[in-house]
Amino acid sequence: MTFPATLPAFTAPGSFWRGNLHTHSTLSDGALSPEEVCRRYKAEGYDFIALTDHFVGLFDYPIADTVPMRDAGFTTLLGAELHSGAQENGELWHILAVGLPRDFAPSNTPFFTPSADQETGPEIAARAVAAGAFVAIAHPQWSGLTLADARSVSAAHAVEIYNHGCATGSDRPDGFSIADLLLSEGRALSMIATDDAHFSEPDHFGGWVMVKAPENTPEALLAALKAGAFYSSQGPELRDIRITERYIEVECSACASVIVQGPGNAALAVHGQSMTRAQIPLSRFAKGRWLRVTVIDAAGKRAWSNPVIR
Repeated sequence: MTFPATLPAFTAPGSFWRGNLHTHSTLSDGALSPEEVCRRYKAEGYDFIALTDHFVGLFDYPIADTVPMRDAGFTTLLGAELHSGAQENGELWHILAVGLPRDFAPSNTPFFTPSADQETGPEIAARAVAAGAFVAIAHPQWSGLTLADARSVSAAHAVEIYNHGCATGSDRPDGFSIADLLLSEGRALSMIATDDAHFSEPDHFGGWVMVKAPENTPEALLAALKAGAFYSSQGPELRDIRITERYIEVECSACASVIVQGPGNAALAVHGQSMTRAQIPLSRFAKGRWLRVTVIDAAGKRAWSNPVIR
């Protein structure tokens, strides 16, 4: 079986729309009102956000009504950060759900502590997917997530591979180790970069997704997210990724490094100045079932493709 020649992000019809999928407001533990959060993201040039306040009883299980904040150039996706059940380390699950219906039934999670009579994390994730949401395993490194934990969330579409709030607040932003291991076990997953913005520290405008969709509407964006038609970034642009019989060919904004990663220790890099194209031999990845691309610019900012899976 060969790798597909292209990724949906670069072949799907439409335009790229910049968005943040993980955001908090005064409806839970954020510092700003929903209206002000949306205003700031719009002012920073974002095309959409998902306001994902903590879905716990302490905050009356909020799913923010951001419909009034939409206009011709900016839209919103309804969502929440779901919590229920204990991970292996005994701490409460964090599940990101974007595209939830307003009437999504509350879990039995009155506070930020697990209890014996709750749904498990995998169960609430599956319920969110069944309700139509795009679901991601949130901040694995920050949560102390184990591989067994991650394996158990069989309904998730994605893993949060970069969380800017976890970078600024704890230097634990990463989810690549968990994502790569799941991919190597045969899971088909996408990867998202987010802010997890609370606006109580510099945790905003640091990681986002670029979603390829025919229009900037909640329905089109949600469908594209589920189809994997996006990439993630801290700044650089990915413009095309093609796989030929011998090479992985990458086009991007000016960068200093292009790296292709695969299972285990498989990786190859090309370095230079102001590179906008790179050609990396496919042979290093011939035995693996997946690969992905990282682009790094001169300032150290990164962009990440979704995995290419055989």
